[in-house]
Amino acid sequence: MSDASNRLESLVDAQLRAARERGEFDNLPGAGKPLPKRHSPDDELWWIKDYIAREGLPTDALLPPALRLAREIEHLPGRVAGLAAESLVREAVADLNRRIADHLRLPPPGPYVPLRRLDPDQVVRDWQAARAPTAGEAPAPAPPARPRRRWFHRRRTSA
Repeated sequence: MSDASNRLESLVDAQLRAARERGEFDNLPGAGKPLPKRHSPDDELWWIKDYIAREGLPTDALLPPALRLAREIEHLPGRVAGLAAESLVREAVADLNRRIADHLRLPPPGPYVPLRRLDPDQVVRDWQAARAPTAGEAPAPAPPARPRRRWFHRRRTSA
C-alpha cells in the first residue's frame, strides 16, 4: 500500500475509534441482532424481494398482466361489495372490462390466461343479492339461472 492510503486508513480508524469512545454507536436500532437473512446467492431477484418486504408492498405487482387481471376478476365481488350505489358497481366493471379488452387486443408476453369481459348486469345482480335488505325493504328476487354451455362441447347437427 502507498503511504497516502495508509494515512487515509489510519484517519478513518481514528475517527471510528473516537466515535466509539463518545458512544455514538451505542443504542443503534438493530444493535446486537443478527444480520437479516439474505436469499440464496443464485436468486437474481433478491433485491426486489427485499424491497417488497421492507416497504410492505403487495406482491400482485409482480404478476404478469394476464394473471393480475384474472386475480382482479376473482376479487371483484369483494371489491364491489362495499360500494354504495349501482352506478359505482357499473363503473368498476366498465373499468375492468376496458383493461381486459386492451389486454385481449394486444396481449403482452407471458402465460396465456383465458380472459373474457364481465357482464355488468350479472355483476350488479350479484351485488344486489349480496346486500342485506334494510328494514321494510323486500329482497330483490334472484333472476333465473341460465345453464352455461361448456366451451369444449360441440353442437350436434343432424345429418
